[in-house]
Order: sequence, then structure tokens, then C-alpha cells
Amino acid sequence: MKATDLLKVAAIAVFTTGFAVGCSSTGSEETAPVVEEAECEGATAEVKNAIYAAKLKNARARNLGYEWRDTAKIIAEAEKAAENCENVRAKILADKAEEQASDAIAQHAAAAAAATDSSADAQPKLESKYIGGYLVVSGDNLWSIAGQDSIYGNPYQWPLIYKANSDQITDADLIFPGQYFNIPKAMASESAAAIEHAKTRGAWTVGETEASDIQYLNQ
Repeated sequence: MKATDLLKVAAIAVFTTGFAVGCSSTGSEETAPVVEEAECEGATAEVKNAIYAAKLKNARARNLGYEWRDTAKIIAEAEKAAENCENVRAKILADKAEEQASDAIAQHAAAAAAATDSSADAQPKLESKYIGGYLVVSGDNLWSIAGQDSIYGNPYQWPLIYKANSDQITDADLIFPGQYFNIPKAMASESAAAIEHAKTRGAWTVGETEASDIQYLNQ
């Protein structure tokens, strides 16, 4: 073979090798895996429980008239952080809110212990008209709340709760998790009127305040 023929064969081999390497490199770049960021799944069970505990304790402090000014705001910040998957921050805020509510309750207990009724002229304390409070959770409605054994044990007495908390219940058929209701005592006359209204209320529509409900509230 002539020297010129050898040079031609070598040049063809170099060109072919370079082309193959280039194709291999290009294919590798096009098929590089794409790493996707994990989606936010909201609050963990631990954080949800911490926020619920803070709400419950703060509701008790509020019912005693000793709620601290910024506790509810801290709870709201914890809920927002949880929605954004900032679970560590949400847990810290929820624990702080619960601690504040505990301190508020302790303040009430201390004030009650310090009070004295030794004076002969002291007026007797007025008996509370409430049996306690209730924090609404998902799935609740006034009918099911009234039917609980710890409340009235009779779902037909739900209008009592509606009337006592009408300042925050626009529609008796629509309540929301997180709302805190004062539960009034079921006095004989009020209880009878409530049961009568529940049984004769008529048709109702979610999102609307029925005329019969307005009439009941005005009794």
C-alpha cells in the first residue's frame, strides 16, 4: 500500500471516532434525569395536634376572661406556617401559644384563690349560665354537638347553642372548625322553646338564615 493510501485510511478513522464520541455526548445530555422538588404536604400530625392543643387551652383562657392579647395571633401564625410546610416554626409557635394560655389560666386560678368573701356584706357570686364551652372540629354541626352526652344528650336542643352564640353563627346549618361556642344551661322554659323550634323549623338551605330562625332568636 502506498503512503498516500495509508494517510487517507488514518484520516477516515479519526473522523469516524470523533463523530461517534460527539453523538454519544449529545445523547447523554438530552437524557439527563430531572430532579423534581418534593411537594408540600402541609402540617404533620404532631404540628396539627400542637395547634389544636393551643386553640383548646386558649379557648379555656378566653372563657375565663383571661386570654392574653397576642395568643390568638401566634396561633394564626402557626397555622399559616403549617400551611407553608414550615413545620418546625409552626410547632414552636403552637407550643408558645399553649404556654401563654396555660399562664393565663394560672393567673385566673391565682386571682380566684386570692379573692375573699369574708365580708358579711359581700354579695353572693352569680351562678354561671353556661355549663362550659365547646371547640368545633371538622364534621361537627349544632345537631351533633347538642346530642353529645357531655352537652345535652338531646340533638333537638341545638337551638340553645345557636341562640347563645348567634353573634358568630350566621347560618345555623353552617359552622366552622376552630369556632368556640359557649354552651348554656338547659333551663326548662328555654329548653322547651328550643325543642319546639327544632321540630317545627321547616325547610332550610345551607348559606341562608331562615326566617323561622330569625323569629326564634327574637323570642
